[in-house]
Amino acid sequence: MTVQFFFTQHNIYFTKRTALKKFIQDIFKKEKRSLRKLTYIFCSDNYLLGINKAHLQHNYYTDIITFDLSDTPRKIIGEIYISTDRVRDNAASLGVSIKNELHRVIFHGALHLCSYKDKTLKQKNEMRAKEEEYLQAYFH
Repeated sequence: MTVQFFFTQHNIYFTKRTALKKFIQDIFKKEKRSLRKLTYIFCSDNYLLGINKAHLQHNYYTDIITFDLSDTPRKIIGEIYISTDRVRDNAASLGVSIKNELHRVIFHGALHLCSYKDKTLKQKNEMRAKEEEYLQAYFH
C-alpha cells in the first residue's frame, strides 16, 4: 500500500483508516505529485524529541517532522513522524478537537512533501489555507 500507518504507542486510533489513506493519496493527485510511498509514524513526545535531536539538531518538542526520501521531486517517498502527545496538547490549547488537530497535522506533513513550506508568514498563511481546504473537503 502507498500510505502506511505505524503506532509506537496506542493512545490514538482511526475509525476510517482506509478512507483517510485514500484521501491522503488524493491530496498528492490534486497537488500534481506522484506518491510512491508514504509512512506515518505516530509516536510520543520523547520519541519525536530523539529524532529532532539526532537528525535536525533541535532540542525541543514538536508535533511533526517530515522527511522527504524521494529520488526525484515528482515521485514522492516520505516518512512523517507525529507526536500524539503534542497533538493532544495543541488541540487543547487551540480549543479544537483532537480529531481535527490530528488530521490537520497529517495533511500538513503531506503538504510539506508537495513542496509547501511554512518558514515565512506568507508561507505559513498559504499552508494554513491548504490545511483548511483539505480539512473541509475531508470532513464535509
